[in-house]
Amino acid sequence: MVQPLNMDVLQSLDRNKLPRHIAIIMDGNGRWAKERGHDRVFGHHEGVVSVREIVKCCGEIGIQYLTLYAFSTENWNRPKEEVNALMELLVNTIRKEAEELKKNNVRLHVIGDFDSLPVICQKELNEAMEMTASNTGLNLVLALSYSSKWEITKAVHDIAADTINGKIKLADITDGLFKSYLSTKNFPDPELMIRTSGEHRISNYLLYQLAYAELYFTDVHWPAFRRQQLYEALFDYQQRERRFGKTSEQIQTNTAQHA
Repeated sequence: MVQPLNMDVLQSLDRNKLPRHIAIIMDGNGRWAKERGHDRVFGHHEGVVSVREIVKCCGEIGIQYLTLYAFSTENWNRPKEEVNALMELLVNTIRKEAEELKKNNVRLHVIGDFDSLPVICQKELNEAMEMTASNTGLNLVLALSYSSKWEITKAVHDIAADTINGKIKLADITDGLFKSYLSTKNFPDPELMIRTSGEHRISNYLLYQLAYAELYFTDVHWPAFRRQQLYEALFDYQQRERRFGKTSEQIQTNTAQHA
């Protein structure tokens, strides 16, 4: 049952202090379904409803980037029946939602080991990305067959290859260059990472990019995560002081100078 929206939380949000980029680990689909006497796949289907609402909400309030951890490289190790069901759900969802994304000015992106996905998934995703390529609103990034260890290892391999081939020099390797070899090179780092379902770990997700992100954990399972829960996460984010290694006094002085 969806809880009524707490308008106090919504009205308390400072629209000028929203994160530019939110990353979410959508956890708890299977547990939510089991608690209700259903199989895990039912939970994944219901999780799509949450995706739809959170994407719509982020677009409405002005979030520029939303990255969703949809399928990790480790998820390939799940029972074959569940993996097949997830891939089928992905294909069907993209087919159904692509036109809606286009209409709502949402641009779709994918990060991860794209070639490891079934051919039909690649086809549907490519068509949806092409269909939404000119959109200028929310950038929806799906992390599919993704893990940070895979991404970082691939980046190191590619940098080493380019160094050997003379495309770059050893002295060229900086934080900025390293970022340009990551699958997220075209996106800003997330300021807020949300994980649902009560787990308190990052699970191989955007490890490099989350270096200075604020982490928010909630016990709510993903299929029950709606606008209310997103607004609560944003309100919590806005209560934090983001120092990036500086002192509180430095942050306050800098804020006062730019006021």
